[in-house]
Parts: sequence; C-alpha cells; structure tokens
Amino acid sequence: MSKPKLSEKLNNFSQLLIPIVALFILVVFNLIRDPAFFSIGIKVNNLGHKVLTGNLVSILNGASELVILAIGMTLVTSATKGQDISIGASAAIAGSMFVKILRAAPAITVPTILGGVAVAALVAILFCLFNGILISKFNIQPMIASLILFTAGRPIAYWINGGATPNVESPLLGALGGFIPGCPIPSPILIVILFVVIMVLLLKFTTLGLYIQAVGINEKAAKLNGINPLFMKLLVFVILGVCVALAGSMNVCRIGLINHEKILLDIEMDAILAVAIGGNSLSGGKFKLSGSILGAYIIQALTTTLYAMKVSSTDIKAYKAIVIIIIVVLGSPVVKEFISKLFKGKPKAAVKLEAK
Repeated sequence: MSKPKLSEKLNNFSQLLIPIVALFILVVFNLIRDPAFFSIGIKVNNLGHKVLTGNLVSILNGASELVILAIGMTLVTSATKGQDISIGASAAIAGSMFVKILRAAPAITVPTILGGVAVAALVAILFCLFNGILISKFNIQPMIASLILFTAGRPIAYWINGGATPNVESPLLGALGGFIPGCPIPSPILIVILFVVIMVLLLKFTTLGLYIQAVGINEKAAKLNGINPLFMKLLVFVILGVCVALAGSMNVCRIGLINHEKILLDIEMDAILAVAIGGNSLSGGKFKLSGSILGAYIIQALTTTLYAMKVSSTDIKAYKAIVIIIIVVLGSPVVKEFISKLFKGKPKAAVKLEAK
C-alpha cells in the first residue's frame, strides 16, 4: 500500500522539479550578480507609512494579477485541453466596468468598491461563458474560440467608457492597490494569499478538482461516471471570469485609471507560460495549482531580473521568450522521458546475460 503513495509523491515532485530548478538558478544568478538583490528594507512612503521595499517584494507584488489569472488558466486548460487567449482583453472589459460603477457612485466607499467588483465579475463571467459555450457546445478549439474576444475585447472596453481613459482617485483604492495604512505588506500580495487559500480549500474539500481533471483526461469516461462535461467546462469559465474581474479591478486600483489598450497587455501569454512552466500539460488532464503559481512568480522574477540588468523594455520580451522556451522544453514529456531513460539502470535480464 505504501509503494503507490511513494510513487505518487515522487511523481508530484518531478512535476515541480523544472520550476524549482529554474527558480533556484534565478536566485543563484541574482545573488552572484548582486548579493543584496533579495534584501528587504523598510521605508516611509508618500503617505508617511512604513512599508516593505526591495526586489523580492516587487516580485511578489508585481506577479499578483498573473498568479490569479494563472489559476483560472490552469483550470480551463485542464478541462478543455486548450487555452483562453482573451483574458487580457476580458480584464480590460472588467476593469472598464469597475471604473464605470465607481464613477457613477456619489462616493467611493467599501460597498461601492465591492459592488463594482461584483458587476465587473458578472460581466467578465458572461464574456468568458461566451468562449465557454463556443468550446463546450460547438466543439471549437479553445484558442480559436477565444480569438474573437481577443480581437474585440479591448475595443469593447473602449466603448464602455465612451472612448475615454477615465481616472478614479480615492484613498480606499490607493490602499487596495498599494498599502493599507499600518500594514507594511502590499495589499495585492494579501489579496492573492486570500484568493489562493480560497481556491486551495475549494479544490481540497470538494470534488471540483477531481471532476475537472476527469473531464480533461477522458470526457466519455467522466460522463459514464455521472459527471456532466458540459457543466464542468462552463464552470471553469465562470471561475476564470472571477479571476479576470479580480485581476482587472486590482490593476485599476494600482494605477487609478483604465487604459483599455495597455491594461494587462500580453498577460495571456504569461499566464499560459506559467501553466506550462509549472509542469502542467497544455493538452489538459491532471493539473497542479502550486506549479502554475510558482511558474507565475518565476516569470515575474525573470522580468525583475532583466529590468535590474538595465535591459530595455523592448528587448525584455525577447530575452524572456528565450529563457522560457528553454524551461518549457526541459519540462516537456519528451525530454523528461529521455532523462528518465538515461538514469534508469539496465534491465535485470540484460545484466544476467552480461554476467554469463
């Protein structure tokens, strides 16, 4: 009975081996280049509050939206065997709705913000379900189905606010996008921790994760076991809609305005890469949420490292693409199989023949 458990643990560890090694290399490289790279300091911000500073804080803070979207992308990939490339555009729509609700309110209060996030989530869910219906009901390949919203999403976000890029200013929004007075940890980090805990508990104490993986592994077998594949596929897009709304609203709180062209631009590629770097198969099935979260932080750590090396923003995408391609290739099933063959000993039969 203990052997299957041990093999399962080894399999889980091997899935996380590539992202752990990649993160280790990044850490060692930065420590050699600058021993103080990961040092954390305390400074007084513009509002007179003591806050944590440093590259490590910047990495954890800067990856917040990506971590949330990577979680949603992981579930969609697992159930549909494909990826939604419209999450950046959907986040622009959600962010625009969030701003519209806030600007329509007489004052920005906690209930107003919660209401804005709720409306943004509802709108984002509807748009994500549009992709979900095309994929689950009409059997359109996920990347092709989401290409429609990828193209049209940002213009829709532009129309929502009448072709403007309105700003929203409030101490409450500043606290949610920056620091809560008296708390030195950036608010986005705290929001991500809360969201990750909720998702982990949801997957651990319900059959949601098991059902999603079952649909992704074998849809027909899942149906025979009483699981509704159509419902599960639509459900992952509902969850993705919540992730999109949360990420879009968080980004608005950070910068205090909505720019439909630039908000979370190219975030969909980073989210897909986070899933892949985390050791999850892009062809669906089994997934490991911790791998995708780790992958998101690796991408942000790489970006921060390149900025620290004075690499221009234009060149960063090229450098990042090269490094990420290497990581993804090393984590591919073909390479894993090749490495496992190298480390495997000779078969016992062959050893006996050689001895004779």
